[in-house]
Amino acid sequence: MKIIQLSDPHLMTPGGLLYGSDPLARLVACLADIGRNHADADLVVISGDLTNDGERAAYTALREALAGFAPPCRLMLGNHDDRALFLEMFPQAPAERGFVQSVFDGSDGRLILLDTLDSGHVEGRLCPARLGWLDEKLQEARDRPVFLFMHHHPFRIHMPVLDEVKLADADAFHDVLRRHGNIGHIFAGHVHRLIAGSWRGIPVSTLRSTNHQSALDFSNNWRLGHEPPAYAVIFIEAEGVIVHFHDFLDGSA
Repeated sequence: MKIIQLSDPHLMTPGGLLYGSDPLARLVACLADIGRNHADADLVVISGDLTNDGERAAYTALREALAGFAPPCRLMLGNHDDRALFLEMFPQAPAERGFVQSVFDGSDGRLILLDTLDSGHVEGRLCPARLGWLDEKLQEARDRPVFLFMHHHPFRIHMPVLDEVKLADADAFHDVLRRHGNIGHIFAGHVHRLIAGSWRGIPVSTLRSTNHQSALDFSNNWRLGHEPPAYAVIFIEAEGVIVHFHDFLDGSA
């Protein structure tokens, strides 16, 4: 399977700038690059913080940007999003039991896309209803490998400001995963950095934003990073998972 992940576009009302960049222009450039080079993708996942302030105009801009996008695409929610407004404006988006959560079954495994938005809070949460749904979907997969996509990271990245707003009650989440033992990888957004490692034996990775980044700062401060935006090209096969990160606006020789 070939999966594309992009994350945290933080769209504004068209024309608005965020940290000196135009989020919509950057997203359009990202989608164009994917369309030129990865039209054969089995799925494109945008892993949350679709908008910066949950504005109707920003969701409208997203809908228009995706109108001519050929590869199949799934949208996820982050802490900057508005679930009710999203569901109103994207009525065809896969959602189950009132949450923007869904499953994609491919040739080499099952993808489960989680809704970690806890409205009114920056940190993420998976309530008992969502954990129960996840438990069911993992049970359905049986012995097939499962790959999780989520906005909030459940693991420490050793950047205090960002670890304060990770997934709350990660132990309850891990308890569900441990019962099944079929998780091949966790793909997250939220932190606006390229990070790879493992969490309790599960491989993990995070991704830069298509608009702005977090600086590599292990203090109690958050600073704006100046790395270029990127997306991930993910190959999943029986032998394992390979993730390539592409700086789609890099024009260096």
